[in-house]
Amino acid sequence: MKFILKIAVLIALISGAISCRKHKLTLDPSATVHMSRDSVLFDTVFTSIGSATKNIRIVNQNNQKINISSLQLQSGGSSGFKLNVDGIPGTNFTDLEIAAHDSMYIFIQVNVNPTNQNSPFIISDAINLTVNGNQQKVALEAWGQNAYYHKPTNAIKFKDGSYLPYSTVSPATTATTVIWPNDKPHVIYGYLVVDSAQKLIINAGTHIYMNYKAGLWVYKQGEIHILGQKGNEVTFEGARRELDYADEPGQWDRIWINEGSNNNEINYANIKNGYIGIQAEPLDTIGGIGRLKLTNTKIRNMSKWGLYSLGFKIYAANNVISNCQENSLHIELGGLYTFIHCTFSNFWSKQTQRDKPTVYISNYVNNNVYPLDSAYFGNCIIDGKLGNELSLDLKSSTSFTPSYKFSSSWLKTTISTSDAAKFVDIRTGTSLNYTDAGSYNFEPLASETQHRNFAGPNAAVDATKFPLDINNSSRSTSTGSITAGAYK
Repeated sequence: MKFILKIAVLIALISGAISCRKHKLTLDPSATVHMSRDSVLFDTVFTSIGSATKNIRIVNQNNQKINISSLQLQSGGSSGFKLNVDGIPGTNFTDLEIAAHDSMYIFIQVNVNPTNQNSPFIISDAINLTVNGNQQKVALEAWGQNAYYHKPTNAIKFKDGSYLPYSTVSPATTATTVIWPNDKPHVIYGYLVVDSAQKLIINAGTHIYMNYKAGLWVYKQGEIHILGQKGNEVTFEGARRELDYADEPGQWDRIWINEGSNNNEINYANIKNGYIGIQAEPLDTIGGIGRLKLTNTKIRNMSKWGLYSLGFKIYAANNVISNCQENSLHIELGGLYTFIHCTFSNFWSKQTQRDKPTVYISNYVNNNVYPLDSAYFGNCIIDGKLGNELSLDLKSSTSFTPSYKFSSSWLKTTISTSDAAKFVDIRTGTSLNYTDAGSYNFEPLASETQHRNFAGPNAAVDATKFPLDINNSSRSTSTGSITAGAYK
């Protein structure tokens, strides 16, 4: 018993010595701290807008506690960088102690002041630490970007008490045309409205960043012209510039187009990472005046639909609409549609599973049936992960029968294509092999042949209407050598 008691006392003494050592401050010049990174980069921070918060973990890997005698921003805060050390904001900290094998966090943000530069510019700073006479440093860098900001000035109040904040492209109440400069990006908050009698022209090379729940609304009798060019596209995407958001859907709301103009056009646009890419619908009379021409455009990675149309008129060619959580193309309440050389491919691979087909077409809601005057798909591809990627949910009435036709197209579907009046020169099969579907490159491999060499009666006619593909390359227009989809 005495022996056991002696052992217990000895263990207690050793533990106490170790504990005392851990709580003793080390002054050893070789003792430093470990930092989780030696540099922090903020990529594209818009002027006057605070960045996201990044952090650094400072770890004391020593067996004794350590003192950081000085931790400070090299600029003293004039650069726009801001620090928060374990919950305390500031630019200069002294005598920060970290227990043995413990850590603390530095949280970093940056606000970039506007300049007269149009191109991105660099803001640099550093966090300097002094530990036991040793100098340690973390480099800070941000890419600043001046921009045109469109912020809400009004709000629509709904019956449920919620609000839709918005502004208009021009305060003018008479007919007016607004041409956006493209020398700097445009950043939209809330909804930006092209009001009745207003026309918005967005020229090639314009980059539009949309904040959370932001949208571009072409109100009835308004008009939009998005005039991108190959290699100088107009881009719509979320305003978050961190790498984690480069491929995150649902960051902004939608482009919303109402009735009133037959001249709406979108050419060479990249529309990505929103809720709905384009929503085209009349606010009043279904089937009224209102048309969208959509060409050479890529819509991708939407958390709902790529192209969503309710009773609208759309003429579309050379488009790639891909990887949306529900449908790449969703049509309800009928309408009038022409799709030529379009690729609808849905290989959505996010955590939420997709169970809706790539293309869905309907002409009714509840017991109300609307005319589908025409839905024509010529030289198109409809593809995706599911076994069936085409759904035709259509009803006839005593007044009209829905009209649709698929011509010289490749379809991944299990529905019958035996009706020769509605399915002409159609091929079905397993999914095509693409260059890189995971990175949204839906150009089929050169070795892929399922979608090539169509010879239907309208194949060459449709190809002749658009002799250049989405890459601005010449496509064959000869019967028997027509390639379906947006790529030659």
